[in-house]
Amino acid sequence: MRAEGQAHIDRIEAALALVRKFLDWDRALRRLDELNARVEDPKLWDNPKDAEAVMRERRRLEASVSTVNKIAQDMSDAIEFVELGEMEGDEDTVNEGLQALAALAERADADKVQALLAGEADANDAYLEVHAGAGGTESQDWAEMLQRMYTRWAERHGYKVEMVDYHAGEQAGIKSCTLHIKGENAYGYAKTESGVHRLVRISPYDSSARRHTSFSSVWVYPVIDDDIDIEINPSDLKIDTYRASGAGGQHVNTTDSAVRITHVPSGIIVASQNDRSQHKNRATAMNMLKARMYEAELAKREAEATGEYQAKTEIGWGHQIRSYVLQPYQLVKDLRTGVTSTAPSDVLDGALYPFMAAALSQRVTGEKVTVEDVD
Repeated sequence: MRAEGQAHIDRIEAALALVRKFLDWDRALRRLDELNARVEDPKLWDNPKDAEAVMRERRRLEASVSTVNKIAQDMSDAIEFVELGEMEGDEDTVNEGLQALAALAERADADKVQALLAGEADANDAYLEVHAGAGGTESQDWAEMLQRMYTRWAERHGYKVEMVDYHAGEQAGIKSCTLHIKGENAYGYAKTESGVHRLVRISPYDSSARRHTSFSSVWVYPVIDDDIDIEINPSDLKIDTYRASGAGGQHVNTTDSAVRITHVPSGIIVASQNDRSQHKNRATAMNMLKARMYEAELAKREAEATGEYQAKTEIGWGHQIRSYVLQPYQLVKDLRTGVTSTAPSDVLDGALYPFMAAALSQRVTGEKVTVEDVD
């Protein structure tokens, strides 16, 4: 095999190995057999909710397994094609086989990301919170830019976005907000965005046109199904009501309809003000609290499974994951994976796929990437 072809093969095999590791291949095959057997059991359909959950898991797992098997088979066919051409001295056949391997390598990288979205809650909708850091108007404006970035990313991928909670800044921007992103695999993609995001730019609020650095935090957790049982002791909760705030709406600043719930033992705080009804906002906030607690358990299980529990803080809340530099040069750099973009305007308009794909892969490999900070 020529060096060019071997490079393509190595790239394909690396993608397949990553997916097999993530799926725990032998376990995945056994689980798929179990699910296929359950689908054959007529009694399954006596409970539509259970049947739907089984079918959803089966579809996700079957899609990932089929992707791996198809790529492996296509690679084998392309290698055979190249070797046949080399044996017969047919350069056209060899080149055609090499082109097939190159195209397959591209496809393997793209399909790899889809296959990595087979986690327990990856297919779910997502809650995405943005919180402005210290720095007043600068950080609040940056938080609003992040809110727009994730809204644009969601819309570009066909997801629906609903504002659940919104707190405007004193002069501009926002203090915090919570988005409900609805769509297949919304959580699977967005979960890699949790962390601190840093902006470096010439401030539009500084009359001296000085360069400012702003920080905002992002936290992502899955919207959970009703049948997932999360036990919460009512005595552990502190519930406050207040008047809703935001860009407008008939219910804004009219009644104490907004609800904030604090889970005292964990310090988790959630809030909802999207509905005019305090009762509905309370129900939404409780669902958000359960989702936050569920996400924490998922993260712990994932970390323990990959042997990376001690490193978890590196990708969690309070850790800087990405820098967006608009001045004196144009660069976005992910500090976990080393992925960069020299088009910050595109990234801020929702072009986040390369960053999310690389972070998904890194979560599986546990590979440590060391890159210099941007300043």
